Amino acid sequence: MKAAIYSRVLDEDQKENIQLFFDELTRQKIDPVIFQHFFDQVKDTINLPANTTTFSLSEHLTKDIEFIISLGGDGTLLDTVTLVRDKNISIMGINFGRLGFLAGIGQDEIKIAVQAIAKRSFVIDKRTMIHLDADLPLFGNVPYALNEFAVHKRDTAAMIKIHTYLTGEFLN
Repeated sequence: MKAAIYSRVLDEDQKENIQLFFDELTRQKIDPVIFQHFFDQVKDTINLPANTTTFSLSEHLTKDIEFIISLGGDGTLLDTVTLVRDKNISIMGINFGRLGFLAGIGQDEIKIAVQAIAKRSFVIDKRTMIHLDADLPLFGNVPYALNEFAVHKRDTAAMIKIHTYLTGEFLN
């Protein structure tokens, strides 16, 4: 089984739990595919499994990756969504940050969470992925959001025009 691992910057005091996480991946025979920037941060201080590989773009998340595990807070999990995009890969969030509404698994539950993935003993909480098409490149090549977009007017125009589609059909 392969799982992608995404994280932003983690604090020095979190290294012990990061090591625990990778040790449990090894015990459960889960091959990690680590986001390159995170890999560069931890490769000299964390003992990573020998079969570790890396990715740096959404396009590198191949079909054999069954899960992506986000290590951080809710902001990190939302960043993870922009990597997953429309690939239909399940995301698990382990809270190493401050907020944990989306990344609801605590650091004290790392072993249990990894074991649950290995046993496929979990419940998937469905979320709505939103894709935005606009005349202007508002979000570059990542026009995805989880649950909502915010629309702000830049000028004093009284109206803005939005065409909304749900599963390809115009929503009136």
